[in-house]
Amino acid sequence: MANNGVLLIIDDVQSNLKVLDSILKNNYQIKVASSGKQALELSISKPIPDLILLDVEMPGMNGFEVLEQLKINPQTMHIPVIFVTSRDKTSEEEQGLLCGAVDYITKPINPVIVKARINTHLMLKYQRDTLIHQATNDQLTNLSNRHHLIQTGMTLFSKAKRQEESFCAIIIDIDHFKSINDTYGHLVGDEVLKSVAVALKQNKRTEDIIGRYGGEEFIMLLNNCSLNNASFKAEILRQKIQMLFPQNIKVTASFGVAQLNDSHTNFELLIKDADDALYRAKENGRNRVELHVL
Repeated sequence: MANNGVLLIIDDVQSNLKVLDSILKNNYQIKVASSGKQALELSISKPIPDLILLDVEMPGMNGFEVLEQLKINPQTMHIPVIFVTSRDKTSEEEQGLLCGAVDYITKPINPVIVKARINTHLMLKYQRDTLIHQATNDQLTNLSNRHHLIQTGMTLFSKAKRQEESFCAIIIDIDHFKSINDTYGHLVGDEVLKSVAVALKQNKRTEDIIGRYGGEEFIMLLNNCSLNNASFKAEILRQKIQMLFPQNIKVTASFGVAQLNDSHTNFELLIKDADDALYRAKENGRNRVELHVL
């Protein structure tokens, strides 16, 4: 199977699907849809398409309507869409581009042109994805970086506040990390950080946000999660970290947990309460979970 990307081809005419499939199947993984409804379902099912080829003229939901739905869904809004159509009016091409399509290919299909334009837009998408990843991820641990973590946290905080949902923050601090660096060196310290990051990532829910807050500190944000459940999650994470022994070094971590309450007028105050609980965990002997309680 080709590994140059996943393409979703949408056309209600089977012969058109077969033509595009025969041109592209040796270079890409192909998914096909014959209706707008099916296309929207396949666009969010794994493997997620890297690019979509979309026919304009389809019964029920036409290409412009499908594109509109793709652009309002956060899961699909950044997938590049190329219109493939027999229409060649400039006004309709303009409409497609204004709606968010990245290109417009007219039938009959020219294999060379189709491949060239797909390659161009996949390269642009790869470059864009790389820039976004570099801007939002911590280079060492591959978790969210501090900036992205705070921005995402502020958004989740506002949503939870507005919809009166439970929302918790956990701050995790590796115990005596300076001593690890001083004793074994910073390269080993980096390996410890990466091992802890992997453990945190492997033991979170899909919807949880985990990021490196700075140095040896991490933050996990849990939406629709009570303080008791967050405490239980923190204890599981504490035990997982204690069992790691990265580079044959015993590693432990302290945890501070706080839940959104009426006194939290902003995200920073929630984090401060979690940090206060973390401070108590350190004061009480480290390698433990402490909760912020009113």
